[in-house]
Amino acid sequence: MPDASVLLEDGGRHLRLLRSGGSDLRFHAIWLRDNAQDPETRDAGNGQRLITLSDIPADTVLTAAELHNGELACTFAPDGKRASFNLHWLETHAYDRDQDRRTGRMPDEARPWRAGTTAPEGHLPELQSDPDALCHWLSAVRTYGFARVTGCRAQPGGLFDIVSLFGFVRETNYGRHFEVRTEVNPVNLAYTGLGLQAHTDNPYRDPVPTLQVLACLENSATGGENMVVDGFAAAARLADEDPEGFACLARYPARFSYSGSAGVALSSRRPMIELSPDGEFRAIRFNSRSAAPLTDIPFDDMAKYYDAYRRFSDIVDDPAMEVVFKLSPGEAFIVDNTRVLHARKGYSGAGSRWLQGCYADKDGLLSTLAALENACTN
Repeated sequence: MPDASVLLEDGGRHLRLLRSGGSDLRFHAIWLRDNAQDPETRDAGNGQRLITLSDIPADTVLTAAELHNGELACTFAPDGKRASFNLHWLETHAYDRDQDRRTGRMPDEARPWRAGTTAPEGHLPELQSDPDALCHWLSAVRTYGFARVTGCRAQPGGLFDIVSLFGFVRETNYGRHFEVRTEVNPVNLAYTGLGLQAHTDNPYRDPVPTLQVLACLENSATGGENMVVDGFAAAARLADEDPEGFACLARYPARFSYSGSAGVALSSRRPMIELSPDGEFRAIRFNSRSAAPLTDIPFDDMAKYYDAYRRFSDIVDDPAMEVVFKLSPGEAFIVDNTRVLHARKGYSGAGSRWLQGCYADKDGLLSTLAALENACTN
């Protein structure tokens, strides 16, 4: 950071970093002390903090701060602690800046999409052997919330090869995986030939599985195309068309339940549109098959809630929001189950349609992606 200088302000309670090529950045003394990177504060191997906030004096202030060779050297009182901070690190972690706090905004690395979007795709053997290809594919899942995979084993359990790229299967009452094909007396409508409205899976769980993989073993039946809908884009459209209805679905919790198997009675209480405290999209929960009676909306707002619910459902059903594709044996797709709704068109009894599905969690995918990205930059 060329031509930078530093000032202590407010009795050393914070410092101001003056940058010739950009706006000033301010940092509180307590924040700097808490984020010291020295071996006494953080483990050099794993980066975990070795102290708690109670180990830092509540009246911490800065008594000195000097810049030298791209480092900011700080001295703190009353304990006399000294710590240095890389200026690039400070810029990367700066919080004294304008931040987007619009309600209903996309996460930083997500991009909204509608019909006509080409599904990101990866070839499994290449993903298994080429870190760059894997990094690109995982990044696409983060950006769009879904992606396709070709070159899979069209065999039972082949879908686990996809999960092994980044993490672990999340086992549920359905087992490590579940079959998606016509059954007699099915425990779930997914096991019939009926068409299914776009939905997120397992909204009755808390937390929900954050990723779902569906892999095709057979698909000679007429129909049965898969569809995906960007739930964040659908919610953003609702916010544009009906701001009051959007606020209603985000404000009040819906209820979901499932008890289709012996010994299972799952339920949750979460909003259909979940936002972070500063207004960013966090999750969509939409599944008419698993919706339980709404009991958390005040009487005076219930009609308004149902109007918004209906409008959101209509948006989800709009072909302008759908990406449609049909899987062949050896192909699969993955969805971010907190964002992307998936569906299928009905199919006839002629031929066969057999998919296997399983759940995994997004933290493993994002961790693998971050590690790959760090390796590329180092």
